[in-house]
Amino acid sequence: MRADARKNRDHLLAVAGAAISEQGVDVSLRDIARRADVGLATLLRHFPTREALLDALLHTSFGELTAKADALETDDSPGDALVSWLRDCVGWTTEYRGAVVLMAAAIADPDSALHASCVTLRAAGARLLSRAQAAGLARTDIDGDDLFALVEALAWLGDQRSLAPRADHIFDVVASAILTSTASSGAEEGTRS
Repeated sequence: MRADARKNRDHLLAVAGAAISEQGVDVSLRDIARRADVGLATLLRHFPTREALLDALLHTSFGELTAKADALETDDSPGDALVSWLRDCVGWTTEYRGAVVLMAAAIADPDSALHASCVTLRAAGARLLSRAQAAGLARTDIDGDDLFALVEALAWLGDQRSLAPRADHIFDVVASAILTSTASSGAEEGTRS
């Protein structure tokens, strides 16, 4: 990609990111184009669909979360690694209001621009979950699909302004429900120290 085209694309992404953070994923593409001081056709030339725009915005973050999962696979405590990744993943998904709804739909739709990124992210979490399960630190009656659904549910909770103040508490409740009593009692002791 030419340098000027890359600069224009980066500018559109920066403006779109700010607009989506403020107004959610349903912000008008026309409004994003207007804020970026370009025509709608220019925006659509770079990003032909809302999902393509979101995929470009989310691609870097998905990559970072996947890389974090890879790094955490060698962590001494598989339970702590799982909860750390889960917390980062949920925290990140609330950055772009409403993105979790599109992620939930994309995971089941191979034609979605977001599908591949969501599948990769789900697989990263599933590896951490499997490792914690193998160590006897996480419930064995859940899988990567369940974990991804929990990320979506917790992110949805964070998107609800009236419930957002309770989001951290609910996260802790869910995280302790994922971990076995051995892992959660160790985590509780760690927070008391």
